[in-house]
Amino acid sequence: MTDLKVIAPKFVELAHRIVWCTAASVDSRGRPFTRILHPIWEWDGARLSGWIATSPTKLKQAHLESTPNLSLSYWDPSHDTAQVECRAEWCLDDATRTAVWNRFKNGPAPVGYDPALIPAWTSPTADTFAALSLEPWRIRLMPGSGLLNGQGRLTWQE
Repeated sequence: MTDLKVIAPKFVELAHRIVWCTAASVDSRGRPFTRILHPIWEWDGARLSGWIATSPTKLKQAHLESTPNLSLSYWDPSHDTAQVECRAEWCLDDATRTAVWNRFKNGPAPVGYDPALIPAWTSPTADTFAALSLEPWRIRLMPGSGLLNGQGRLTWQE
C-alpha cells in the first residue's frame, strides 16, 4: 500500500493532465450508470479532496441519495490510468457553489475553465448549477508502461 503523501500529488498531476474521467454511480436497484465528468482536485499535503461542477439532475440526485459514492476512471492514449473511489456529497449552499465556481474559473490549465461557458449555468447560485464534494477512500495509479508487468502501480486505501 502506498502512503497518501506519495500517491496524492501523482494522482492530481495525472487527473489534471487528463481532465475528463468516466464517473460511475449506482441506481436504487444496484445498476451502474456512467457519465463523463470534469473534477478538479486539491492536495494540501495532508488531505486530498475533489470537486465537480455539475447540474443537479434528478437522476444524479437519486443515484447519490441511494449510494453516495462515485467511481472515477481516468485514461489517456498512452494508457496511463487512475481510478479513484470517492464519497460524494451535494453542496448546494451559495457560498460553496460560488467557491467551486471560482476554483474552476481560476484553476490551472487544462483543468480550469469558466463555468459560464455552459449555457444553463448563468451564475454560481443558479438552480442549474451545483457542486459535488469528493472525498477519496481508494486510489489506484498505473502508468501505461507498466501494463504488462505491473511495474509502477500505486494503490492507496484509507
